Amino acid sequence: MSRLQKRFDDLKVDGRTALIPYLTAGDPDPCATVGFMHALVSAGADVIEVGVPFSDPMADGPVIQAACERALAHGTSLTNVLEMVADFRREDADTPVVLMGYLNPIDRFGLERFAEKARDAGVDGVLIVDMTAEEAPEIMPALRAADLDAVCLVAPTTGVNRLARICANAGGFIYYVSFKGVTGTGRLDVDAIAEKIALVRGVSDLPIAVGFGVSTPQNAADVARVANAVVVGSALVRQIAEHGQDTTATQRALRDTLGAMRTAIDEQDMKKQEARRA
Repeated sequence: MSRLQKRFDDLKVDGRTALIPYLTAGDPDPCATVGFMHALVSAGADVIEVGVPFSDPMADGPVIQAACERALAHGTSLTNVLEMVADFRREDADTPVVLMGYLNPIDRFGLERFAEKARDAGVDGVLIVDMTAEEAPEIMPALRAADLDAVCLVAPTTGVNRLARICANAGGFIYYVSFKGVTGTGRLDVDAIAEKIALVRGVSDLPIAVGFGVSTPQNAADVARVANAVVVGSALVRQIAEHGQDTTATQRALRDTLGAMRTAIDEQDMKKQEARRA
């Protein structure tokens, strides 16, 4: 059983919603990332999503684009990101780690080599943002051979037929993008999200995580009403940008920001459990 499956199975038994924070590896510099990961776990993260910096992050808004630029300015490479995960694993053998990035760096690295190195570093899942359903059959075998879950994106515009095709190749969890657009923008429409999640659950038994647009504890609680997991990214990356090289202050801000979301989600989970008992 993979770390991702075990974590979601345990959360289901406990009636809890997963909290998945995102950070860009190497931002503001490579030495800070592992400490940030541990800080997020201490604040209640169930899974950590680590962004692989890329020069053209087309699905990301200005906050994460700037984070990628800062990371690349320090020379952060895919090899460095894998080294960060391996370093994180020296103290944390349990928290699942998902790499989120684009196909170009993986192609340059070599798909099979990447999959093997990622497994050896302690990566549990990979989300390739720009991998299409048509490309998946060429990419998935290498990931599966390395026991890596292939997390797939689903958008509000995804039709039912294509939805089934995407979910057939997915592993770990399904990442539902809450609105049309890039990260860090837009407003959450939880009723619309719930309708789309119902369609996804019609074609997949995997947990469903919702991301893009979660920036406040109330947002996180609202999403927890309808999803199995809440993903928060830009709100945390803003904290990293604001505090710059002061890693102690950044870790404190990350713990405070994520901790408030964890509390809001837990309160929402308690309400759901009470409603089921009533």
